[in-house]
Amino acid sequence: MPANKFMFATGIENSYPTILLPNGQEKRVDELEKAKHYENWRRDFELVKEMGIEFLRYGPPYYKTHLGPDKYDWEFTDLTFNALRELNITPIVDLCHFGVPDWIGNFQNPDFPRLFAEYCRAFATRFPYIQFYTPINEIYIAAFFSAQMGWWNERKASDRDFVTTLKNLCKANVMGMQAILEIQPEATFIQSESSEYYHPEAPELIPKAQFMNEKRFLSLDLTYGYPVSVTMYEYLLDNGMTRDEYHWFGKSDIKARCIMGNDYYETNEHLIKLDGSIVPSGDIFGYYVVTKQYFDRYHLPVMHTETNIREPLAVNWLWRQWANAHRLKQDGVPLVGFTWYSLIDQVDWDTALREDNNRINPLGLYDMDRNIRPVGKAYKKLISQWKDVLEKESYGIHLNY
Repeated sequence: MPANKFMFATGIENSYPTILLPNGQEKRVDELEKAKHYENWRRDFELVKEMGIEFLRYGPPYYKTHLGPDKYDWEFTDLTFNALRELNITPIVDLCHFGVPDWIGNFQNPDFPRLFAEYCRAFATRFPYIQFYTPINEIYIAAFFSAQMGWWNERKASDRDFVTTLKNLCKANVMGMQAILEIQPEATFIQSESSEYYHPEAPELIPKAQFMNEKRFLSLDLTYGYPVSVTMYEYLLDNGMTRDEYHWFGKSDIKARCIMGNDYYETNEHLIKLDGSIVPSGDIFGYYVVTKQYFDRYHLPVMHTETNIREPLAVNWLWRQWANAHRLKQDGVPLVGFTWYSLIDQVDWDTALREDNNRINPLGLYDMDRNIRPVGKAYKKLISQWKDVLEKESYGIHLNY
């Protein structure tokens, strides 16, 4: 990446977890299909160019591409990634987004890290020129929704299952990065993790909030080899992680190749209530405060990797998010990029993909008919206003290459 290139980005939402329908059948929720990307991918890439966006969070559907050990179907991936290269759009490659191929089963499979690393190596071998990767998207959310809340994939709901899924995802993430670096030594990894915070409703809930505010860091702690607190170490060991498994992460030495991606939505801050429930609190602290907590912990370059909100609130939310992000940068945090996620409206995220309602959520820069939304016009204007200014500034990327 050029030293002065600020990464204004969007993404094409490509979640594909499995859920259980009311009739007892399991269904794969493919957001690329629901947003009609398979038939409109050329037009979607043209819209990225029309926006003046040079960086796109994008990835092949993992479950359709990795057909078995050493077996891959690259047809759609070849078409799309070759087109991105022709259009001079830089992909930030999203290799696992909330699901795995049927033959792997789910994130509880202990073979998943090895199999995923093989997939990463195969992808990097086929596209050796690609620099930017998000090997596994939002590990904390993938583990929490799949193994703590019982919503996706393995649909488990216990601390032990959460720790099993978490350690498998984090190990797969690290092994995937190591495999990519074998092929592309200049690869840079943008983690894209949900930025969370838990507020207590009453003083007696402060210990619970403190526990959750440590737990939120676990995916990045393990990925970056950051030493966890005694409380979290005991939590991990009490729920099935071995000492050797924990210490393996401390030896990964991958942090120097990483940019910390922080995703922030109005639902990322939570209120712990006296009745035991945890509900969204809205943006009490906001992106600045929450992301600053993550930066103070890891001291890595930062990218705002996801945000959105439904119409008609989107334009105001965009400017608030940008104001928070830019203030971080002014205050010395090495902010390297900003993202409105996603390009096209999404489907069924109002139920966290748990229900197959095919309800369109007006969250995109463009609607399902590929007509620009007001937030699309606002983001296009923001990029044109700020791009040259930011590229004249030094914002301090110091990756230890």
